[in-house]
Amino acid sequence: MNVLDFGLGALEEELWQVLFLSVRCGAALVAAPVVGGLSVPPTLRALLGVALAVFVASWIPLPELPDMNSFAAILAVVQEALIGASLGMVLQIAFAIPLIAAEQIAGTMGLAIATSIDPSSGAQSGALGTYFGLILTLLFYAIGGHLLWFELLIESYRLLPAGTAGLGEMRARDVALFMGYAFATAAAIALPVIFVLLLVQTVTGVISRSAPALNLFALGLPSGVLAGIAALIVVMPIVVEQFVALIEVALGHTAALAGGSAPA
Repeated sequence: MNVLDFGLGALEEELWQVLFLSVRCGAALVAAPVVGGLSVPPTLRALLGVALAVFVASWIPLPELPDMNSFAAILAVVQEALIGASLGMVLQIAFAIPLIAAEQIAGTMGLAIATSIDPSSGAQSGALGTYFGLILTLLFYAIGGHLLWFELLIESYRLLPAGTAGLGEMRARDVALFMGYAFATAAAIALPVIFVLLLVQTVTGVISRSAPALNLFALGLPSGVLAGIAALIVVMPIVVEQFVALIEVALGHTAALAGGSAPA
């Protein structure tokens, strides 16, 4: 029996190559806060992942991919998804640091009840956390962090070839260590304002003990809010410098996960 061949074998192989390469890009775009929020439709993220995969297939020499119907292909797809998710998770952790610092400050100031809906995640967050997140996002775009991150994502296909390389124990440990750095950085950002608020609360407590007739809540809450706002205005240049350093460290960890060195 004669079997008709319409010449679709090469097309099927190219489609499998693009689909396989889009797994890492798609996982990174879903995990990253830059384009992974609710403000970007999932269809647009999928199309962007496929577009990046087409460029990668055209620019970077690729090793031989596993057969599409083999068990090795399933393992390779899972491995690619883990690599992409790790590249985006570093940025996700970095963008969560201002929210942690803001929650510490807002709780001490008495602004914990001032909440709003975060448009990027759809979750409820503090007003101060939304403000800090907006500043970090603007700084990220202003210094070209999004361009460097996309460059690292594309370069990861050269340093970690698709289907032949994985994260490894050391790179997975770097992600966990970066989480520890995140908590330390959040505490460093919130420390100056919290220290000022501690002094204000101490003075308020001394005054309330000296004059018991004064209403502690009527005196302490307004003074704490005013002192917190004044402290935020004073330390904002330092906070901006810490945010810039945070972005640089996050991009450095992303470069280390991609198999290269930290960007200059």
